[in-house]
Amino acid sequence: MIKTVTMNPAIDKTVEVDNFRVGAVNRISSIRLDAGGKGINVSKTIKALGGSSLATGILAGGNGEYIKNYLDHIGIDNDFLFIKGETRTNVKVVDKVNRTNTDINEPGFNVTVEDLSLVERKVFSGLNKDSILVLSGSVPSGVFSGIYREWTERAQKLGTKVLLDSDGELLREGIKSGPYMVKPNIGELERLFGRKLDSIGKVVEASQSLLDMGVEIAAISLGAEGAVFVGWNRAVHAEGPSMEVRSTVGAGDAMVAALALALYRGYAFERAVTLSIAAGAANVATEGTQPPQLEDVLRYEELVRIHNLK
Repeated sequence: MIKTVTMNPAIDKTVEVDNFRVGAVNRISSIRLDAGGKGINVSKTIKALGGSSLATGILAGGNGEYIKNYLDHIGIDNDFLFIKGETRTNVKVVDKVNRTNTDINEPGFNVTVEDLSLVERKVFSGLNKDSILVLSGSVPSGVFSGIYREWTERAQKLGTKVLLDSDGELLREGIKSGPYMVKPNIGELERLFGRKLDSIGKVVEASQSLLDMGVEIAAISLGAEGAVFVGWNRAVHAEGPSMEVRSTVGAGDAMVAALALALYRGYAFERAVTLSIAAGAANVATEGTQPPQLEDVLRYEELVRIHNLK
């Protein structure tokens, strides 16, 4: 079983605004709504790749009902805790004229100690040595920064492999427990180590430091420059094909989904790399936060270039 956890889900409202300007009236040319949140995005891509997962976490209010109905409709198993309040709405502004993507994210609802205890039961229900647990994204108010560290430690006692994709203190605390895999982007990795990592060599060096902390695989996304993967006595730089960028939202989640599925299916290192790069590339070519199409992923996978670094 692959289980994804979304503690701070959202409805993603993607609007297209040509020549978006700050401090001026902007006209929307198109709009779309998607069920979002990093763990939910991972589950959507796993489904698109022909796999299955169980999505869990916290929802609230009418927006939460919308997200649950969406997941039910597309056939993604889910078991969310509903609490008081309202699930947030995040606005994504896509400007095709200036080729920019701007995110405006709400903070989310408040979570009580009782809420946290109840959702924790859902997170760990059914986990075992054959399970993959994906902990990704932010947490709402009332949840302490060490939550992913504690949950990783508990999952490890069950033999479950944990994939961690977070930022800031959540990432800093989370890696202390040595999750099986981490997937920060280059900005998150630079914030973690407090320095500029302006070369592939420096990225590999920082990734090796993560392995020294107990991480098995570090996957560092570099945006248009692909990603660096370090682990299993390998270090590679992988690049995907060039394409028109329609939305960068969820590209990292698509990579995590492919890596989780590859790990669950027992794929070799290079197949996991090519699938994740292809999934991220196909996601970038897709509007909003809808998942990529399987045929696109398989087509792009053939175009991924892998450069061995050691």
